[in-house]
Amino acid sequence: MKLHINGEERDFSEIPVPVTLAALIENLGMKADRVAVELNRDIVARDRWSATELHEGDRLEVVQFVGGGRPSRRL
Repeated sequence: MKLHINGEERDFSEIPVPVTLAALIENLGMKADRVAVELNRDIVARDRWSATELHEGDRLEVVQFVGGGRPSRRL
């Protein structure tokens, strides 16, 4: 199955079908509690990931949250 993730086409034929959004996030090695996903221009709530099946050509935007950085300096 080919999916478009963050503008890049990727092949996931090694994942058994049906592929769920939860299975994809796990396959990508991402921590579910630090990710937001938009599927075909709709944000998918995390509690729906295991019931959301992906299909050939679906377009996903996957955003992974990261912490850190440096506090701003006040002048």
